Amino acid sequence: MSAAVKRLEETGNALRDAMAQQDWTAISVLDVQCRQVVEAAMVEAREDDSTIRQRLQDLVTLYQELVAACQAEKRRVADELIQLNQSQQGANIYKLFG
Repeated sequence: MSAAVKRLEETGNALRDAMAQQDWTAISVLDVQCRQVVEAAMVEAREDDSTIRQRLQDLVTLYQELVAACQAEKRRVADELIQLNQSQQGANIYKLFG
């Protein structure tokens, strides 16, 4: 296994683990690392093109899952903020009459 393939695999695994734990800070750091690893893999001599291609396809699939997870988290946070805002408005009404 070439160094590029190994780095792609390790970065993908770390990103997958961070996504499973919903560790958004780690995901942002790993995203930058992933971009660097992909860039390095593109310029290295490629004796195992098919394996690199497969790892890159795995990353594409992982990023699709990650985008879906981010969108779901965004909706969840938005819903939470709406509920919080509504609760605060209700509390303000009670203050007016209290």
